[in-house]
Amino acid sequence: MARYTGADCRRCRREKMKLFLKGSKCDGPKCPFESRPFPPGQHGRGRTKETEYLLQLREKQKARRVYGVLEKQFRGYYEEAVGKKAKTGEVLLQILESRLDNVVYRAGYAKSRDMARQLVKHGHFMVNGKKVDIPSYRVKEHDIIEVRGKSKELTPFIVAQAEAGSKTVPAWLEAIPSQMKVLVHSLPARQVIDTQVQEQLIVELYSK
Repeated sequence: MARYTGADCRRCRREKMKLFLKGSKCDGPKCPFESRPFPPGQHGRGRTKETEYLLQLREKQKARRVYGVLEKQFRGYYEEAVGKKAKTGEVLLQILESRLDNVVYRAGYAKSRDMARQLVKHGHFMVNGKKVDIPSYRVKEHDIIEVRGKSKELTPFIVAQAEAGSKTVPAWLEAIPSQMKVLVHSLPARQVIDTQVQEQLIVELYSK
């Protein structure tokens, strides 16, 4: 599957906010967004007329980039959310949050979602005792995610154990660093999802 391979920091600058795509680098002084907090390109510093459509499009792009999802897959998630009885925007965010790569990142076992995606694809995780190497795999309530036995000796997981507690884990998950496990207590409600996205704008864009 095709995937964006350019500079992650350009994506943050395009959205005029930090998307935290580079892990700890985003918190440090070397983050390019600190010195260039404007869109990339020749006309990045210029004023752009913010039409209703542009605001909706940028919000959709922001959500896609935060979760590392391509347009076709993102559209599929939206169409699935439309079929649910709850609010479409909230269901869409819940679907994105329940991806396995996001859960690994939220639990603090990876510095970024890109890193979490790579660790999952390399087969380092099990869900309910079975190996899962699909980043888009959707976890369910009461699922148990754990690092495979031999994988626990790898540097990324040794570092994750050493840094346990330095990152806040959302209430719908429970990370157990001593066992390198994650318990899914429930799927997240909108109020506990801290992603800075106005999901209603995405719904308005797709519903035209």
